Amino acid sequence: MSGAVLPGSGATRRLLRNATFVIGALIVGLVVVVAILAPWIAPYDPYAIDLGRRLVPPAWMEGGTPANWLGTDQLGRDYLSRLIYGARISLIIGVATVITSGIIGTTLGVLGGFYGGRIDDVVMFLITARLSIPVVLVALAVAGLLGTSFTLVILVLGLLLWDRFAVVARSTTMQLRTLDYVSAAWCAGSSHASVLLREILPNIATHLAVVATLEMALAILLEAALSFLGLGVPAPLPSWGLMISEAKEYMFFTPWVILVPGVALFVLVFGVNLLGDALRDMLGTDLSR
Repeated sequence: MSGAVLPGSGATRRLLRNATFVIGALIVGLVVVVAILAPWIAPYDPYAIDLGRRLVPPAWMEGGTPANWLGTDQLGRDYLSRLIYGARISLIIGVATVITSGIIGTTLGVLGGFYGGRIDDVVMFLITARLSIPVVLVALAVAGLLGTSFTLVILVLGLLLWDRFAVVARSTTMQLRTLDYVSAAWCAGSSHASVLLREILPNIATHLAVVATLEMALAILLEAALSFLGLGVPAPLPSWGLMISEAKEYMFFTPWVILVPGVALFVLVFGVNLLGDALRDMLGTDLSR
């Protein structure tokens, strides 16, 4: 008796005619394919050091060589290989953060919006408390106290980026709980768990998908910022933020060492944001509610 409306062929055609969605999907899809195929398409081991080939410029610049198409870094590691494997780091952190924060925020938002009363008061208090906490400062403090770790970055970002999920889940649940198909489910004798899982969650999934794309882009940027400050993904992992951090000492003499990972980071975040914008426009989702 669910009122969920599954995307049909009409919605798919509208998405495919949306240039913003197509461009975003192509960018993100390409990065995903590169990340998955990294062991097969990377020309070298991204951790292999060759001090005799330090800071070799890209192939199209004077002194460059086709053997290292994007050049090498300050330790002689192939830049293209590190860039390819760096896509894995960014995507894993983005997806894992969205899953963690999505579970926390959606659970709180749905419970608060569905039950109301004191439960909603507690949820609103938690949302307000979270919004009063500066994400970057807390992440820096935790990383500074506990040290750098790939898992720690995911946990910190996941525990700090759930508020938008909670706000959207709460507002949409409050709207849905009074609709006819939910009332019909109650009259049919459905339990609370059944109504939540079969009537509410399927109908707020599209709104949460939009939030997920926006939070994924934010998580990728925050990871890069933490890595740039030396408090994110630890070396020698080929994080794009860490590559930018390691290259900042050479940016005035070999600007490409900071330009290459910077452009890669910009393109990925741009593609994810395009996907989110296209979905939001098509669904008419108001994330400020």
